[in-house]
Amino acid sequence: MRKDAKRNAHGRFLSLVTKVAVIIAFTVFSFQFSEAAPGKGSKFAGVQIGTITYSYRSMPDQSLAATLNYAVQSGLSSVELMGGCVEEYAGVPKGGDAQAVRQWRASVKMDKFKEIRKMFADKGVKINILKLGDKAWSDEELDYVFNACNALGAKGITTEISEETAKRMEPFAEKHNSYVIFHNHGQPGDPNFSFDKVLAIGPRLMLNLDCGHYFGATGLNPTDIIKRLHNRIVNLHMKDKTGPHAADPNKNQAWGKGETPISDILLLLKKEKWPIEADIELEYNIPEGSDAVKEVTKCVEFCRAILEPKK
Repeated sequence: MRKDAKRNAHGRFLSLVTKVAVIIAFTVFSFQFSEAAPGKGSKFAGVQIGTITYSYRSMPDQSLAATLNYAVQSGLSSVELMGGCVEEYAGVPKGGDAQAVRQWRASVKMDKFKEIRKMFADKGVKINILKLGDKAWSDEELDYVFNACNALGAKGITTEISEETAKRMEPFAEKHNSYVIFHNHGQPGDPNFSFDKVLAIGPRLMLNLDCGHYFGATGLNPTDIIKRLHNRIVNLHMKDKTGPHAADPNKNQAWGKGETPISDILLLLKKEKWPIEADIELEYNIPEGSDAVKEVTKCVEFCRAILEPKK
């Protein structure tokens, strides 16, 4: 009888442990996916594909709700969100009065930005980065933009790379436990330009490496710099361009028509499993009869075919 009692007690203990483990696992799962519930998502073979919402600039409705729907229609589950429609939704004063805008930014509450985060989460779209802010802004405005960034659940704000901007904004990123994420155009084509010099200014400075602009300006495979600086890169801008030595140099092309080594870049991310998002930036001319949503969708499928080839 004593042995049976021990066995029964041991069984009850194991049953309790199993139930606790299931509850913990479910809680973790729910937390991880609470902001991207609906839809299939756009992570292929471990690589998150998104877009900068600038890609939809040619669409007739530029409201925040329409922008979100464009991303959903394109099959995307993450975005780098342009700040114009965000501030419009949040109630920024209209009419071009700069002083009124500055005062609004310095005093606005974060309720609307939290509402935006939920709006996107309900559609299964994560706001990865906020494109908003300028080195010329006042201290109060820079506090505002990082508060807004955190309320949206974004990793940081993105802006054009420069040492001056880095020195101005890094203390605010540090203060708000966020990041300044620097985007490049053709600067890497200048032999005096250095990503490292900017990044050395502070640990809260990161890169939004525009692979198309990098390749178009240098002719170099972006995978080399991604390998070297991967721990300072938050996301990539993906586009297809000709190289600097082409007959028509440094020109945007429909994906697959240019020379940017898109496949090399995506397969590197797949292999190394770095947490770097690959964001489509639609810059080529949209063909007649199509629109930005359809073209971004084509780019998403282009990435999927590389990352998850059909057998």
